[in-house]
Amino acid sequence: MANMAQAIRMALHYGEQNLGVTEIFGEDVGPPLGGVFTATQGLERSWNSPLDERGIVGAALGLAWAGARPVVEIQFVDYIFNAIDLLKLCANGHWASGGRYKAPMVLMTPTGSGIHGAMYHSHSFDSIASKIHGMKVVCPSTPLDAYGLMLSAIKSDDPVLYLKPKALMRAKGAELIPGEPADEKILHEMIDAPLGDRSQWKAKWPTLTDYSVPLGKAKVSHPGEGLTLVTHGRMAPVCLDVARRFAAEGRGSVEVLDLRSLIPYDWEAVKASVRKTGRVVFVNEETEISNFAEHLIRRLVDEMFYELKVRPRLLAGKACPGIGLSPNLEYFTQPQTADVERVAAEALAEAA
Repeated sequence: MANMAQAIRMALHYGEQNLGVTEIFGEDVGPPLGGVFTATQGLERSWNSPLDERGIVGAALGLAWAGARPVVEIQFVDYIFNAIDLLKLCANGHWASGGRYKAPMVLMTPTGSGIHGAMYHSHSFDSIASKIHGMKVVCPSTPLDAYGLMLSAIKSDDPVLYLKPKALMRAKGAELIPGEPADEKILHEMIDAPLGDRSQWKAKWPTLTDYSVPLGKAKVSHPGEGLTLVTHGRMAPVCLDVARRFAAEGRGSVEVLDLRSLIPYDWEAVKASVRKTGRVVFVNEETEISNFAEHLIRRLVDEMFYELKVRPRLLAGKACPGIGLSPNLEYFTQPQTADVERVAAEALAEAA
């Protein structure tokens, strides 16, 4: 099975061959590296930009306004903050121009913790991204969703911020991507650049097909009756593991709702799940103050207060200035499997 980096790479190849992707660029995006996480290896239209996040976003916006369909990368989301004003231009240009200027661009960037990257390689961007109104925001948790969300992002005439969980870039999927060879060794030989001299290497792409995950559509990755875990990105497989463990051990029936899209988010899916279970915990790795899930909790209280059996909960990163390099510091500040288990058990045990 493909890992997430390979899935994104295959989606970008399909995009440049079939969906009109004109440029793929960013810091180290082109050969020989093909991106820090190798998500752009072997692509025909990839090239290396200067080390300038504002320049990357500005160039992408100019290309998109001129009718091109670029995909660009900020090497780590930690370095996106100096381009906030340009992201705002990307997001509100269509509205501000009365519909004259579309911005069909994809800005992908690795987000979150889990790689022991310390202060400058461990940020999340969820809550800030959700405030850049006019820009769609997605965050996959599986390779198949990564492939499908990328194709939908490329097709969108609105700008899309594509958040790639750093800790999941090497995680393998449980489902084949349409056109992917069943033998992962064959896929590796086809599309992964060899070590050493790569000057003559070219990828041999499988025959890929269209598979789109609609933007704004969540999925139930594990059905349950007693508690809903609403999550996305890196924390989705953690919640899935907890739900399966609770079911196997008879500790409770837990439903896992993977949002996949933060903007637009699938409010109907959230309501349907919480209406069924009456209990909900929102789980993500963004800091707890001004967390994106706080908005969802507020909306639940406004619209579904009398359908909740117990208070809604948020499990998120601690409000610290940064994440330490020491694994112990990272584990303390970011939600871990044991934390999800503890909060889920508390929510299940609380009397209605």
